[in-house]
Amino acid sequence: MKTFHCQFCGHPVFFENVSCLQCESALAFLPDRLNIAAIEPVAGDGQELWRPRVRGRKAAPARYRRCGNHAQNGCNFAVPANDPNAFCVACRLSRTIPDLSQPENPGRWVKVETAKRRLFYTLAKLGLVATCPPDGAADGPQFDFLADLPGQPVMTGHAAGLITINVAEADDDERVRRRLQMHEPYRTLLGHFRHESGHYYWDRLIDEGGRTEAFRQVFGDEQQDYAQALQAHYERGGTTEGWQDRFVSQYATAHPWEDWAETWAHYLHMVDLLETAASYNMRLTVPGQDLEVEDVVNPLETGQPDFDVLVEQWVPLTLLVNSLNRSLGQEDAYPFALSPGALEKLRYVHDVICETRSASRSQGAQPQQGASATPVKKAA
Repeated sequence: MKTFHCQFCGHPVFFENVSCLQCESALAFLPDRLNIAAIEPVAGDGQELWRPRVRGRKAAPARYRRCGNHAQNGCNFAVPANDPNAFCVACRLSRTIPDLSQPENPGRWVKVETAKRRLFYTLAKLGLVATCPPDGAADGPQFDFLADLPGQPVMTGHAAGLITINVAEADDDERVRRRLQMHEPYRTLLGHFRHESGHYYWDRLIDEGGRTEAFRQVFGDEQQDYAQALQAHYERGGTTEGWQDRFVSQYATAHPWEDWAETWAHYLHMVDLLETAASYNMRLTVPGQDLEVEDVVNPLETGQPDFDVLVEQWVPLTLLVNSLNRSLGQEDAYPFALSPGALEKLRYVHDVICETRSASRSQGAQPQQGASATPVKKAA
């Protein structure tokens, strides 16, 4: 994700910040602008309204409210004053939240909502969700955030537009335990969101988008029995000989749907990290080589980024990230090596997203799927 700056004093701020450490201005993320803004209160018809605060410029006419979850989980997304929904465009995607009377759940809820807002940002920059859906509607996948109960384990997954996340994944120790148990080199909370969103967008962009035949030519036939494929995957210990030649991960070998979701998540990793590097005006030189990479491209700002350029810059960037991690005694942040077969699948995801992005812009960025906003409910 790119770096942000307080629009009042210019100090760097992060995506999750609710106040500027330099000038102490209140901060909010404005989804309609996809940017962080310093804000100040303004009187308004019995509502607590805010407006952007910019030094040396006339006050902006735009008015916002804080998200209805601001006090509970620190959500820093703003809601346009004329939006009838109490919740921001990201929070209204949460159909069910965990039971906050359980002592471990409030902290988990904060973490899963933070990861979901990061996912929303990337999807919005790619033109895959509407930042201002009409009449307080929700656009994009719905989420159930659930915790295990005795005899009732929660499985993270996707079904018919609804993504379920086991909030235990917000616990570092539990997530590491599962990563080791499942023989996964990479397992993060944000990674779960990106993977499961891939299943949602397979329905939207591939199945409903009339791309199934093209998909099968790249990923294989998704009509094979999904439950049997997963069972076979786990019976062989989650490993497949020679998987590196065609897949981004071992889990991707389980079924074409999982191959797509893993590749989709990988693409989101790629564009997000490249945007971060671009926002720092990075130029990369691989040690031992004279070739200098040009300024890193921000794929979330470029209308039709060239896939070959993204890959050309991605490889040395991941080498740098891993080297920095090792310098701090940490494991590789990016424990993958992309083969030509895996890159072919990433290119397909890239092309589908670019086609969708172009269509979204030509249609005035209308929502992919309009839906009435669902009240946030609590669950165990």
